[in-house]
Amino acid sequence: MFKEYYNVIGVMSGTSLDGVDLACIKFNISERWTFEICQTETISYPDNWQDKLNNAIHFTTDELNELNLEYTRYLASIISEFIIKHELSEIDAICSHGHTILHQPQNGFTLQIGNLPLLGELLNYKIVCDFRVQDVQLGGQGAPLVPIGDKILFSEYDYCLNLGGFSNVSFKEKNKRLAFDISPVNTVLNHYANELGFPYDDAGNLAKSGSIDLDLLKQLNEIDYYKAAYPKSLGMEFVNQTIFPLLHSFSIDNNDKMRTFVEHIAIQIAAVCIKPNAKLFVTGGGVYNRFLMERLQLHLSTIDVVIPDDKTIQFKEALIFALLGVLKLRDEVNVLSSVTGAKVNHSSGTIYNELL
Repeated sequence: MFKEYYNVIGVMSGTSLDGVDLACIKFNISERWTFEICQTETISYPDNWQDKLNNAIHFTTDELNELNLEYTRYLASIISEFIIKHELSEIDAICSHGHTILHQPQNGFTLQIGNLPLLGELLNYKIVCDFRVQDVQLGGQGAPLVPIGDKILFSEYDYCLNLGGFSNVSFKEKNKRLAFDISPVNTVLNHYANELGFPYDDAGNLAKSGSIDLDLLKQLNEIDYYKAAYPKSLGMEFVNQTIFPLLHSFSIDNNDKMRTFVEHIAIQIAAVCIKPNAKLFVTGGGVYNRFLMERLQLHLSTIDVVIPDDKTIQFKEALIFALLGVLKLRDEVNVLSSVTGAKVNHSSGTIYNELL
């Protein structure tokens, strides 16, 4: 018999390099899936780790292997301190995404570091991790993985949108859950905020002070990815190879680049969320970019934009990876082929210390 109650820790590190999100989640599956987000924390990356993770896309295989070991140890220490600090006990599993360094599903490859067996050895808890690799092996994009959570936990909304390093959306169409990455968000905005001496664009004020370059906006909106059929997903490779070269080719102020890119983000999201009078559920750090949200609301004038409580905004992805881990423990589907393009729905992830 499966358990009806699970007490797990969800761990997520996103491409925007904000830090490691940790959330203790209690699931109740007695009648339907319900959850409570309990203790939460975001551990910001120090400068040396930001530099390593930012530059790792250019590392050699040996350098990546060493980074993987180092990051696994670092992640284990963060999780251990979280457990001790919040006096957590009776933990059924730690469900960890790791940190994406390389994502090349077209080449049958994706790499999330921090998912080595060493994580289980150091923590001595049941670990569920490495959720993307199997999907890529089955011909999928390995992303996005959050839609199973939208289906199970947030089904009352027409669209579930996350604004993080990238924007991604999930929705139901003809009894199928569909989802894909829409565009870069904080991977680009944070880069230019950093160049201006800020860790991020607080409330979107830097972008708001700039002006739209109509030629740049037109060229951004004409990028081939936006015309491609889904399933599709984005990684830093797309930002480095397509977005940054285009933005760098324009000799305009960073504030103008950010202002133009905010408009681009809003336009691309509005091109996807087209059902009139729909309910749009928005989470992720981008929600706190007030200027971006204003532009988004303007382009989605007929849609009800719903913003949840702070814990859900900030820790939804940690919540969902906690859910993916529980589904894996129950040997239930946690990745949808309609979303990733894999051959079949499947239960993805690796379990360490299964007998604990």
